[in-house]
Amino acid sequence: MNYRELSTPVLTVDLDTVERNLDSMATLCGRDGIQLRPHTKTHKTPEVGRMQLDRGAIGVTVAKVGEAEVFAGAGFDDIFVAYPIFGAEKLRRLAHLACDHNILVSLDSAAAAEELSRAASAQEATIGVLVEFDSGTQRCGLVPGPACVELAGKIEKMAGLKFRGLMTFFGNVWGNAEERHAETRTAADKVGAALEAFRAARMPVEIVSGGSTPSAAFTNGIAGVTEIRPGTYAYCDLNTYYQGVCGLEDCAARVVTTVISTAVPGRAIIDAGSKTFSSDLLSSGPKSGYGYIVEAPDVPIIKLNEEHGYLDITKSARKFEVGEVLTVIPNHVCVCVNMHDTVVTLRQGNVVGSWRVAARGRVC
Repeated sequence: MNYRELSTPVLTVDLDTVERNLDSMATLCGRDGIQLRPHTKTHKTPEVGRMQLDRGAIGVTVAKVGEAEVFAGAGFDDIFVAYPIFGAEKLRRLAHLACDHNILVSLDSAAAAEELSRAASAQEATIGVLVEFDSGTQRCGLVPGPACVELAGKIEKMAGLKFRGLMTFFGNVWGNAEERHAETRTAADKVGAALEAFRAARMPVEIVSGGSTPSAAFTNGIAGVTEIRPGTYAYCDLNTYYQGVCGLEDCAARVVTTVISTAVPGRAIIDAGSKTFSSDLLSSGPKSGYGYIVEAPDVPIIKLNEEHGYLDITKSARKFEVGEVLTVIPNHVCVCVNMHDTVVTLRQGNVVGSWRVAARGRVC
């Protein structure tokens, strides 16, 4: 079956493109001598996770306990929960996973560490901990320096926990190549400050986990990083494209949609809205619109209702017809994937299978 015969709207991924993207990141990490622990936030499917492990990834990264449970249940052993988990019920579940899986957790407070220790001890489990520091994103993380050492020292004394190293997120590395390179230097200074504090305290640091898809190509300029956690690279999206990180041909995930109305002058309406794409605006490049129409690049998607997408066709020579099938590259693929129960897999435009988005909606 050709993808144009699918019932729409539907999210598809091209397997040849996915495999090429995974190969490219694995090659980059191998070249730079950096380990790869990809974030599953983009694909949320064990099938892609296995493809990443097959290409040398040392484990996977998740954000929530529910996601960790999905991947543990699918046979994954080395799982990093890159999020400061708090709450007795969630911590009990996490400690249960740690009884027979290698679990890492990042945190930035003694309060979170104490609760994690209590949960791990109750189940006689051991959980590895990375202290999170802020390298410029200003989201979570301690100021790199003595505060990190102090927290690591407390963790070393807590039952059920083992200090393994440091974690940060290079979310500030964003924009065009010049902007990303400049922010990489900022991140490098922060990483250097964190590691210097540990050297001064004579405390060894096994792991320094960082990275993102936009920063991946510049990681070799950040001394001390041992692993990176890119996620978007598996599928890529419009934000990635407008930063110059990928080409449109590298955007593996595309929403197939149908034109359902042309009754209003200057408008064509598609059967995909915010419940298909999400409402995320474009954060790079022109910073406008809700996706890229492959068949009509000059036609912006200017508005979304829950089930309707509004196309401004006033400046296009293309004549749109009801029933016409279009493909759209989403602005932010991670959120788009989380809107769908399944992803249809393609090769050369033909359907070859589907994946259940197994970790969809696992927000706690």
